[in-house]
Amino acid sequence: MTRVVVIGGGTGNFAVLRGLKKYPVELSAIVSMADDGGSTGILRDELGVLPPGDVRQCLVALSDSSSLMRSLVNYRFENGGLGGHSFGNLLLSALEKVTGSFEKAVEEMGRILFIKGKVIPVTTHQVRLKMILNNRKILEGEKEVYLSQEIDQGYKNIYLEPFPEANPHAILEIQNADYIVLGPGGLHTSLIPNLLVAGISKALLESKAKKIFVANLMNRKGQTTGYKVSDYLKEVSEYLGEDIFDHILVNAQSPAEHLLDVYAEEGTLVENDLEDDRVVMAQLLGKPSEGDKKDLIKRNLIRHDPEKLAEELMQIVNPV
Repeated sequence: MTRVVVIGGGTGNFAVLRGLKKYPVELSAIVSMADDGGSTGILRDELGVLPPGDVRQCLVALSDSSSLMRSLVNYRFENGGLGGHSFGNLLLSALEKVTGSFEKAVEEMGRILFIKGKVIPVTTHQVRLKMILNNRKILEGEKEVYLSQEIDQGYKNIYLEPFPEANPHAILEIQNADYIVLGPGGLHTSLIPNLLVAGISKALLESKAKKIFVANLMNRKGQTTGYKVSDYLKEVSEYLGEDIFDHILVNAQSPAEHLLDVYAEEGTLVENDLEDDRVVMAQLLGKPSEGDKKDLIKRNLIRHDPEKLAEELMQIVNPV
């Protein structure tokens, strides 16, 4: 069976995994461990656990359990002392305490959710993402990086503290992969943090797998303002050491004008500026998420459709 490794974090990983799990491939998700916002940040600080949030999303994406069980894991408490925490984050943190290992906790939760594939933390060390801007300001943690509106003015350095070693299981998955998918996801908060872990970039450079870069749909104002596909590719390649990608998957579909208007405060559509045989243009947009208007945050208005994304990826993996 074809082995596909997906590298990233957050909602980008979720979309890729949710679509690909329906195909006959052996899936592994390598997940960033830099998250420190919201429920995840509180659990990290108060319990000393590894960040559960992005891992939880990947587990749910790969789950073949009932919709009720998936909803339970994603359920977020609104009131009281647990307000803001998702049940899945609490469960993963409790399992880490019971088993004594975050990796074992992820395995056990994978069994509970009947996942199709593996979810692997990129490192099992506690790390914090930091960025030094050109104006000498230091952004402490992924949350500060995510919220910053100054990154597009330039930064001197982005790094993980302390400098972590890669999870050996993550390296093994990369070495044994037939295809590796990087992206979509936050450039400075989901993609680059994986490449900052010692051994990951080297493993990707040496891997004989075909590599696919999935471009983001939207830029983030104040961070990737005005970025085109080539800008994302260039910045990612700097942390890899070179441009390693065999295929570049880019959205060719324009969202409705009213959605772009709503999103205008946060950023603009990522445009393709590459004339390159590696570029695959496809209609990849999903429908805006439904539900309570309070939950309809802007990043959910314009998003990848998991099925369309998986279909295009599988045409690269198994061309007709």
